[in-house]
Amino acid sequence: MSVLNIAAYQFVELDDLPTLRLRFFEQASGHGLRGTILLAPEGINLFLAGTDDAIHGFLAQVRDDPRFALLHAKHSRSADIPFRRLRVRIKREIIRMDHPAIRPGQGRAPGVKAQTLQRWLAAGHDDKGRPVLMLDTRNGFEVEAGTFRGALHFGIERFTQFPAAVLAQRDELAGKAVVTFCTGGIRCEKAAIFMAEAGIDHVYQLEGGILQYFEDTDGRDFDGRCFVFDERVALDSRLRPQDEPAAG
Repeated sequence: MSVLNIAAYQFVELDDLPTLRLRFFEQASGHGLRGTILLAPEGINLFLAGTDDAIHGFLAQVRDDPRFALLHAKHSRSADIPFRRLRVRIKREIIRMDHPAIRPGQGRAPGVKAQTLQRWLAAGHDDKGRPVLMLDTRNGFEVEAGTFRGALHFGIERFTQFPAAVLAQRDELAGKAVVTFCTGGIRCEKAAIFMAEAGIDHVYQLEGGILQYFEDTDGRDFDGRCFVFDERVALDSRLRPQDEPAAG
C-alpha cells in the first residue's frame, strides 16, 4: 500500500485563520495532497493522504511555524487516496462541543499512553489500584463499528450531547480511573477537560486515541474496527481498511 494517511490535531490559540487557510491550501495542494484541514481559534485538525515524500514535506512546512512545532501525526496506509479533494475550512471549533470555557490550548487533562493503558486493562486497574473504566466519547454509529471491550458509551448522535450525558451518569464514574477515548484524541481531550472541571475525579485521556493505540500496540482489548471519516470506512487493529481481510 503506497499511500500514507495522517491524522493530526493540536489545540493552540490562533488568530490569523484566513492567512493560515491560504497558506495550508497552497502548501498541501502543492504537494498533491487530498483530505481535510480544519482551522479554528482553538487550533488545527487535519486528515490528509498522499505519497510519503509529500506528507513529510508538508508536515515539515507546517512545523516551521513555532505554534505547530509539536504537531504529532498518526500514520496508516492504503492502496488509494481515500479523499476526493483537498478542503481547508475555517470553523468555530475544530470539534464542536458548544462549551467555550473548555480551552485545551490553555491546559489539558492527564493523558495515558497506549502501552500503559494496555497494562492497566490487563491488570484491571490503574497504578493506584482503581478499577479502569473506558469511556467512549464518540457517536453511536462509530461505536457500532467497534470499541474497547466493556467500554461505557452514551449512544449520542453528536458530540455536543456528551456533556449532559456524562453528567447524568456521573455516579457510575465515581471511584474509577476513567479513560476517555475517541478516534484520534481530539474529542477525548475536550471530554476529559470538561469532566475534570465538572468535579469528576481520576479522569484520563487516551493519548492519540484509538488510532495511536492501534499504532503502538497489538490492539488487544478492542473489539471490531475503528470508524474513520473517509472512504476507507473503518480500520482494523493493524490499521488496514475495511475492504481488506480483518486482522486475526
